[in-house]
Amino acid sequence: MEGIGINLPLLVAFLVNFLLLFGLLGYLLYKPILKTLDERAARIKEGLESAERMKEQAIKAEQEVKAQIDAGRKEAQAILAQAVQASERLKAEAREEARKEAEAIINRARAEIQHERDETFDQLRKEFVDIAIMAAEKVIKETLDREKHRRVIEDVLEKSPKLKG
Repeated sequence: MEGIGINLPLLVAFLVNFLLLFGLLGYLLYKPILKTLDERAARIKEGLESAERMKEQAIKAEQEVKAQIDAGRKEAQAILAQAVQASERLKAEAREEARKEAEAIINRARAEIQHERDETFDQLRKEFVDIAIMAAEKVIKETLDREKHRRVIEDVLEKSPKLKG
């Protein structure tokens, strides 16, 4: 091999040195670098899993917030509906109260009018009796017993259907 320019003992020495260096580098550098790379890959994987869990938690939290907002809206709508119902009920009660009060005022007015009518009718009746007695006195030209004639006229007026109020 020396003819082609290869020195066998030197080649073997280089080969042994290369294998020793390769083995030494593999043992001293390759294994720690692989270990570091594996640890880094594990940390990256763990970080991705953690990010995925966080994403899922964020989605769940968002869904819970939406559910709470929907529940709040429903509750607000229910409260609003109750307020509207209460308002309508109060309006109806106020109308009913006003109607009752108006009826009471009308009934009092009617009673007062009836009372005044009765008083006026009684007063008219008394004046009519007095006028009838005066007319009878003038016709007869003598004084009549006022009380006796008053009772007679009032009795006639009481029995007369046209003069009853």
